[in-house]
Parts: sequence; C-alpha cells; structure tokens
Amino acid sequence: MDKTIAVKIYRRVRHPKYGKYLKKTSVFKAHDEKNEAKQGDTVRIQMTRPLSKTKRWRLMEIVERGQQELEGVQI
Repeated sequence: MDKTIAVKIYRRVRHPKYGKYLKKTSVFKAHDEKNEAKQGDTVRIQMTRPLSKTKRWRLMEIVERGQQELEGVQI
C-alpha cells in the first residue's frame, strides 16, 4: 500500500439491552502523498472523492508524532 495509511478510530458504544460499554473500532484508508505518517502518529484526515476501491480519505496533517519517532527508535 504505497502512499496509503490505515487510520484506526476507537469509540465506546453502550449495548442497547445490557448496558455494558463496548469498544468498537473503525479502519479508514487514507492517501498519504509523501509517505510521511508513521505507525503511532495522531493524524487528521478529510473525506475526498474515491481514490481506489477502499480509499476515500486523505491525510490533512500529522497532529502528533508517535512515541517511536520521539525516542529515535524505529520499529
């Protein structure tokens, strides 16, 4: 997946019958033109026209770098 990042979104949803809170995740594939986002980064994405079968978003900015980048350790 060259020039593509997978962005995972977590949210808490209450079960309608039992009331227990569940953690749900959604994965969005976003276009990263310069391949600058790394694993663990917090990013901002924007909806765009369909770029491929599953890619409908593009990377706007990297809000915060991941912990690996700050320590200088590459995984």
